[in-house]
Amino acid sequence: MTDPLGAVVVPAEELRERILGLGKEITADYAERPPLLVGVLKGAFMFMSDLARAIDLPVEFDFMAVSSYGSATRTSGVVRIIKDLDLDLTDRHVLIVEDIVDSGLTLAYLRRLLAARQPASLEICALLVKDGLQKSDLDIKYVGFQIPPDFVVGYGLDVGERYRNLPDVVEYLGPPE
Repeated sequence: MTDPLGAVVVPAEELRERILGLGKEITADYAERPPLLVGVLKGAFMFMSDLARAIDLPVEFDFMAVSSYGSATRTSGVVRIIKDLDLDLTDRHVLIVEDIVDSGLTLAYLRRLLAARQPASLEICALLVKDGLQKSDLDIKYVGFQIPPDFVVGYGLDVGERYRNLPDVVEYLGPPE
């Protein structure tokens, strides 16, 4: 049986250091207007938790669950909202917290959807952005890491709901033989 996990793409220590840096940037940028963090479930829950603790402001939280993957390792091209927000975004400073950006289809959809709810501002913080896969310029203000276009798991990211609890971001090679 072959292990389906490959090389470590981003080690846990680098994740911690970069998230602290993102927290400092966001704290400085939002000093007079604490943001509402909108986490994209399920993958972003670990990142959002650590990021929120790195932001030295009284942030608020809400969550959305969207899917363009199902249980596959490639996007279906169709975005579905599984859980919508509970809070009103009108005149709020909203920061979308996303785990990973592949094609950008889901993120572009979310940006349009949330912008229509009239927030005072709307920005994006993505932990991982895959090199060269985005179909359009997504204008992501805060990026943790640019990574190769491989499928990855760990630190909240999964395949078929597995491997979310790995401390590192690791390449996924496919199902074991």
